Formats: sequence, structure tokens, C-alpha cells
Amino acid sequence: MSIKTQFSRIKDRFLELWKTSQIFKYAISLHILYFIISLILVFTIYREQNDFLIYWKAGGVFLENTPDLYNQEYYVWDFRYFPLSALFFIPFYVLGFDLGFLSFQILNLILNILISIILYKIIMLVKREGEKKDDKRVILYICIYLMAAPQVLNYILGQINLYITFFMLLSLLIFLKKEGVIWDLIGSIVLGISIILKPTALFIIPFLLIIHFDLKEKKLKIDYSRSIVRLIGVILPIASNFIPFLLYPQLLEGFIATNYTGSNPLTLNYSFSITKNITNFCYLFNIPYNQLFILIVVIGIIAILGLLIFIIGDFDGNALVYGFTFSLIIMLLGYFDSWNHHLLNLIPLLMIILFNMPSKLKETIGIKRMFFFFSFFDIAFMGLWFLTFVYFPFNFASTTFLILTFYYIGRYCLKYSRDIIVHKSEMEVNEK
Repeated sequence: MSIKTQFSRIKDRFLELWKTSQIFKYAISLHILYFIISLILVFTIYREQNDFLIYWKAGGVFLENTPDLYNQEYYVWDFRYFPLSALFFIPFYVLGFDLGFLSFQILNLILNILISIILYKIIMLVKREGEKKDDKRVILYICIYLMAAPQVLNYILGQINLYITFFMLLSLLIFLKKEGVIWDLIGSIVLGISIILKPTALFIIPFLLIIHFDLKEKKLKIDYSRSIVRLIGVILPIASNFIPFLLYPQLLEGFIATNYTGSNPLTLNYSFSITKNITNFCYLFNIPYNQLFILIVVIGIIAILGLLIFIIGDFDGNALVYGFTFSLIIMLLGYFDSWNHHLLNLIPLLMIILFNMPSKLKETIGIKRMFFFFSFFDIAFMGLWFLTFVYFPFNFASTTFLILTFYYIGRYCLKYSRDIIVHKSEMEVNEK
């Protein structure tokens, strides 16, 4: 099918939904309002207080004085991403701040359209046979995604989360829809590009392995060839950052200091990660601590649990959907800075899981509640933090809901695996 034909079909479908679906009309209108509000606020009030300004300046520093990329005196807040990510922002820097921001936001708007299309395709691939054949519920959830509160924060801040979500979902679609080693390589390269821009998806790497421990047979099964191809594909784009690191050794020092060992991770803020809540506790009561040690311990515990569930669980051919989700939860719970707008990476994956799991299960109902909390209510607790942080600097609500999400998904995967084993055992007994 040609691109022209695909575009024509998408346009016709859009017009059909605009005429027949009230929620679709509300979602599009509200989303455009988010877009317009962001332009007004940034060009007037938040001109010197937005994340795009950091990316924009990073593009300029990389272009004009590369070794100084992690000199944080250039920025309002720290630039902490891989050096090659700054390359992406050079065109916006060349355009100047005003035109650069406008272009960046238009691209964000286009990305949300593409994300919605990819989400639709993935959900139609993985939804259970018991789901209704029409796509009304799928459209409803995509509309909820477009109306979600983190969207307006992402636009106002000029954040790059939608770029990560786009590449991550595109990678997932390739893995689910295409077969063969070449597609494993392409899918993992696409994922690696997202990690270059922002290492949110970094913990997806071990979940790319095709590995399963059969509890019934007590046997570990690994597809070595495809697993290696996936690892090579995702590591290649990331490893390209070693070129500027080797050319300018101070870049590596600055990158490590900014992300792990410097003073920034010590700053009191409203991040909802377990790590940040622990460091905030130590800060409040003046308890000496090592932020890197806390980071490693927290991520280590959650990552080991997630990987064990991933290896033992049975996902009926959709292991990557759950692996991607586990990895994002690990990052959000473990890394120092987990903000509300980062939830735009997680919400689409929860949507996919809701269509893949049986709708009447307790675990599915639990995840549905988490989905709506992250979409609309998380932002209230950010506001509460600002009102109480002097005496109670803990943004604990989102932390709790992320832990519950991890629990519900893990419980379902292990329960499903156990039910498969019991079912197989009963079939063997009946055969005998």
C-alpha cells in the first residue's frame, strides 16, 4: 500500500470519527488547546523557564564548543543526556529560539498523531479474541491518552518524551508484526535511537533477550542468535556516543558527574521515584548518604524482580509488551528524576496491556485504575508536594501506584504461567 493511499485512509477515518464520535471530537479539541496554551505560556511567561531552552542551548554548545557540553553554567537546569542527542537540536538552534520552539512543538503534535496510529495498530495485533470486533473501545482509550494531563505538561515544558514514546512504540510494532533476524535488528536499532535521545528506555535492553525458564520441565530456553542480534542492534546507536567521548574525554567526566556522582542528584525536588524519596528523607533529617549507592540498590532490587518474572512468566507471544512495561517501571521507580511528563512513555504501554489481558480479572481492573490515575490525577500530588515539601518532601502517591502497577502485572504473568502449567498437566493426565 502506497503512502498516498494510507494517508487517504487515515484522513477518511479521521473525518468519520469527527462526525460520529463525541469523545473523539473532545479529545482533538482539548489536545489542540494544550498545544496553543503551551505556545502562549512559553512565548510570554516561561520563556526562560522551560526544558526546550536546555535542549536548544545544548544544540548550540555542541555546534560551537563541543567539549563544554556538560558545563552546566550554560543551562537553567542540567543537561544530562548522551552527547549525540544534542545533534538532534542543532536545527532548532539554527532557527533561533522562537521559530525553533514553534517547529519543535509542531513536530510534537505530529508525533502524537503518529503515536496514536501506531498504538491502534499494536492494540489490534495483541488484543484478546474475546474483545469486540469493532474498535470503539480502542478509539476511546486513544482519546484518553490524547487528553491525559501529562500531555499539557509535556507541551508547556517543551519536553522530548513523545520522541521516546514514538521510537519505542515503533520498535515494539516492528517486533510484533515482522519476523526474521533482519527485523529484529531494525527494531532494536530504532529502540537504540530512542535511548540516544533520552535514556528512559535503557532498561529495555535485557528484556530484548528471548529467554524463558520452563517451570514444568525445569529447563532454561534461550534463542541465542536472535537475542544477540537484538543486543547488537540496540547497542550500536548507543555505542556511537563513545566517538565524542573519546574525542573529548571531559564529556564523559561531565556526563557521569551530572547523572550519578555530582551535586544535582542531591537536590530536593518532587520526583516520585523511590530513590528520590529516600534521598529526600535523608535530606530532611540530615542523614549522611551516598546517592549512587541508593540508586544501585533500588534499581538492582526492582530490576532483578522484573527480570525473574519476565523469564518465568508466560506471555502468550507478547513478552516484549510486558518487558517494555517492566523496564519503564524500573526506570521510573529507580532513577533520581522521574517526573509527571515521563508518564507519557508508560501510559501507552498500560493501554496495550489492558487490551491484552482478560478484562474481568482483578489484575486488569487494578491496572485500569492505575492507567486513569497516571492520566489525570497524578498531577494533583505534584501540586500537593509544592504546598508541603518544607515539612513533608515526599511525592509518594505516584510511587505507590507504580509499585501497584508492577505488582498487578507481575501477579498476572506468574498466575497465567501457573495456569498454563496446570492446564498442560491436566491434558497429559486425560491423555493417559
